Amino acid sequence: MKDITKHYTNGEVTIVWKPNVCIHSEICFHGLPGVFNPHQKPWINAEGASTEKIVSQVKQCPSGALTFYMNADVAAEGGTAPDITAESIVEPMPNGPLLVYGNIVVKDASGKETHKNKVTAFCRCGGSSNKPYCDGTHTKINFSDKP
Repeated sequence: MKDITKHYTNGEVTIVWKPNVCIHSEICFHGLPGVFNPHQKPWINAEGASTEKIVSQVKQCPSGALTFYMNADVAAEGGTAPDITAESIVEPMPNGPLLVYGNIVVKDASGKETHKNKVTAFCRCGGSSNKPYCDGTHTKINFSDKP
């Protein structure tokens, strides 16, 4: 898969988008449709909201596919834009599965690898019939984080 990085700026802030990292949570365009509109080309309009609103919305991206940098900071550093890397995020859900957002590779006991690039839910209760993935059994068995 080709590593693509796109930049969109309003002069103050540059939005960096890595489409291969996107988990399509839709948080961006539900939260700020004036900037993020998947029905338009290009789908990011950096002029569609204030810099403050853009920064706030981009910070909510769970996969790290959307990031930003302030153009004044880049100018102060000699004009070199920062190298943006995407991270995976791990979030235990209360009384439920372990959610992993982002690009991961799951390797089973036989060595077979499965590539996941959206949200992956792993079993924490031990009762799933689809281990290591969650199948919702935690609800049926009243799994609790509390001892």
